[in-house]
Amino acid sequence: MFIESLVLKNYRNYPELSIEFENKVNVILGENAQGKTNVMESIYVLAMAKSHRTSNDKDLIRWDEDYAKIEGRVQKHHSALPLELVISKKGKKAKLNHIEQQKLSQYVGNMNVVMFAPEDLNLVKGSPQVRRRFIDMEIGQISPVYLHDMSQYQKVLQQRNHFLKMLQSKRETNQTMLEVLTEQFIQMAVKIVSKRFEFLQLLEKWAKPIHQGISRGLETLEINYKPSVEVLEGQDLSKMVTSFIEKFEKVRFREIERGTTLFGPHRDDIVFHVNERDVQTFGSQGQQRTTALSVKLAEIELIHAEIGEYPILLLDDVLSELDDYRQSHLLNTIQGKVQTFVTTTSVDGIDHQTLKEASTFVVTSGNIKKSD
Repeated sequence: MFIESLVLKNYRNYPELSIEFENKVNVILGENAQGKTNVMESIYVLAMAKSHRTSNDKDLIRWDEDYAKIEGRVQKHHSALPLELVISKKGKKAKLNHIEQQKLSQYVGNMNVVMFAPEDLNLVKGSPQVRRRFIDMEIGQISPVYLHDMSQYQKVLQQRNHFLKMLQSKRETNQTMLEVLTEQFIQMAVKIVSKRFEFLQLLEKWAKPIHQGISRGLETLEINYKPSVEVLEGQDLSKMVTSFIEKFEKVRFREIERGTTLFGPHRDDIVFHVNERDVQTFGSQGQQRTTALSVKLAEIELIHAEIGEYPILLLDDVLSELDDYRQSHLLNTIQGKVQTFVTTTSVDGIDHQTLKEASTFVVTSGNIKKSD
């Protein structure tokens, strides 16, 4: 799949923008703070209905405007699919083929993207929250059901935390409601945990050989899910439910004491092992970067295997962060098969056929022009 056109209105520093892309590598050149990353982000937001840079949608709307609009035409399976997303202070409206979608979970997944930005190098060494966000966004692209389950889980988690706070402050003393909410919470939680196990198993299958290739056969990568409740991969859901109930009984009084939920998918983590050592703790910076790169390249292959088409790859200022060897590995992998967007201040020093054949766009102060 590839995006052939992008139209922005009141998006970040762009009052208006209309641009066409080719199904190959598109390089977006420009100095810092000119709007390169904003173009890249808008493609991501069009696909995912949320930004990778901010959780506040209002940040995406141009100063003093009421709304921002992103439109794109995506080519997939030999047919064009128009997408539209309007972001206002009231929320988001998404259209697919000019038809408004009732739920964002019906919209997300129609255009698949893989984003690789400098902050993604934090996938390994960053906080568990970074890894949870990564896994939720990626599963959401290939499974609308997962997005729906996550949304339900967040609602119940919020209600449960609110009730625990009431118990903590003694505004409520009857625990019956806590048990009802816990039952709902556990039903949603086991579905999410089960799906995460399944996804990480697939991701490891693709990432392992890629990592071995980049490390010239010297390293073996393993990806392990670390749940906050003692459950196992492939375990029957009813057994998972039992483990969650046991955990609840163990932490019930501590939860009331603290007024918050102490277990569940929102407290889980992912651990990357290289040659059986935890990369976050014991890996060199090079190993951490190779792991992050392997995982991103594995995502591309995983999405292709699941939906039958390659996603669009967004490389935001990341080439300069990689050494020549890892740069070449990345560019060789995508050559000729993945529509790719690269933002950079300069292509000097990157000597690769893929970039020589690329379309180049130059950005200055919110204006973008195709370079000859």
